[in-house]
Amino acid sequence: MPEALWTADEIAAATGGTVAGDFAANGVSIDTRSVEPGDLFVALVGARDGHDFVGDARIAGATGALASKSVAGPAVIVADTFKALEALGVAARERAPQCRRGAVTGSVGKTSVTRAVEAGLRLAGKAHASVKSYNNHIGVPLTLARMPRDTERAVFEIGMNHADEITPLSQFVRPHAVAITTVGPVHLENFENEEGVARAKAEIFDGIEPGGIAVLNADNKWFDLLKAEAEKAGATVWSFGEAAGATARLTGFAVEGEGATVSVELRGEAIRFPILQTGVHWGPNSLCVLLMLEALDVSRETALAALGAFALIEGRGAEKTVRIPGGSFTLVDESYNANPVSMQAALKTLGARKVAGRRVIVLTDMLELGEDSPRFHAELAGPIARANVDAVFLAGVHMKSLWEQLPPTRQGGYAEVTEKLTSSLTGAVQPGDVVMVKGSNGSKAGVLAKALAALDLGEQG
Repeated sequence: MPEALWTADEIAAATGGTVAGDFAANGVSIDTRSVEPGDLFVALVGARDGHDFVGDARIAGATGALASKSVAGPAVIVADTFKALEALGVAARERAPQCRRGAVTGSVGKTSVTRAVEAGLRLAGKAHASVKSYNNHIGVPLTLARMPRDTERAVFEIGMNHADEITPLSQFVRPHAVAITTVGPVHLENFENEEGVARAKAEIFDGIEPGGIAVLNADNKWFDLLKAEAEKAGATVWSFGEAAGATARLTGFAVEGEGATVSVELRGEAIRFPILQTGVHWGPNSLCVLLMLEALDVSRETALAALGAFALIEGRGAEKTVRIPGGSFTLVDESYNANPVSMQAALKTLGARKVAGRRVIVLTDMLELGEDSPRFHAELAGPIARANVDAVFLAGVHMKSLWEQLPPTRQGGYAEVTEKLTSSLTGAVQPGDVVMVKGSNGSKAGVLAKALAALDLGEQG
């Protein structure tokens, strides 16, 4: 029988709590909707009091609770459940000294890179990683608390909206290797300027283990600043990108069928390898993954095998052939997140594609850009023209600034409310089109991607 993730006594020792009924847990959950049989349910207190849901957690299969007041059934009682969750995460890290830990942040691509690194870690041995985008002050300690004691390698996604948010998360993880995918104009409403974003991302070095490795984007304009901050923290810097002198220098990216071939000069050695992605941003992304896996003691053979098999995540470039009367069109779903950097990368990717019909782009508002939001949206007209996009469909109040910059020949449709664009969009697609949906959860881009996918004749009753 597998060893329990946590016993009640271990939880009490880690959190300074008191055991009120013995139990053992094989997982940790903070949400009754995701409780698995055998989980420890942590009753966090926020907008809603988790103690009110302990009964539901037990019905779902939780074997015990971490609570700050008396509850029905076995529990460990602590003074503060949030602080206890943090302490449980630290205890999980400390009891697995053999584990090589990595952390990933960045304005664009951190979730995709984290998932690709995870694929390599799992191929190499006993691995652990963040689920979904559990990258904040709750998600990071929760992910740590879920880490089995025999884990050999782990990777954590770390995000932020404000300064001073990454430092404590990095100090929880204590990573041996960190990656900053890139820095761009994201969350600007919370910073004076983009340099503030760069310095906030550099906080990931605050928890790095002595002798750790920092994997940085040599093509990013903040590379020198980040490199200096990494070295100040005692890290060794490895770089990736097209810049001369990069540790892993991108020398080619060729789309071939449903994937691409990446060419790289890695410490002077020429290497070519296939990936399943066609987005041009996966050239540098794959090099970032390659260096992170090397830093976490994964062999190059295993790393390349993992990259070659890594499939895209829903909402982050996954493709679907949608059958409609007269043929089919290709749907590229980039609906999970959007900012000026990722928008331009997506448009560059669309422009590089060979198409039988039209290039169609569907965009929803970019969020958290502050007072410069109208300019950032309007400036997308240039990349759209360079990508030879045939039809543009836009939704959201901010996208009105872009709509007004487009020539009538490219204007496919505009709606201030995302859902109101659905009818004109689904009625406009034609066989042979490549339709890319790019936006964010907050601006409901996924609604449009799902509406397009639902046109598939093979999925209709």
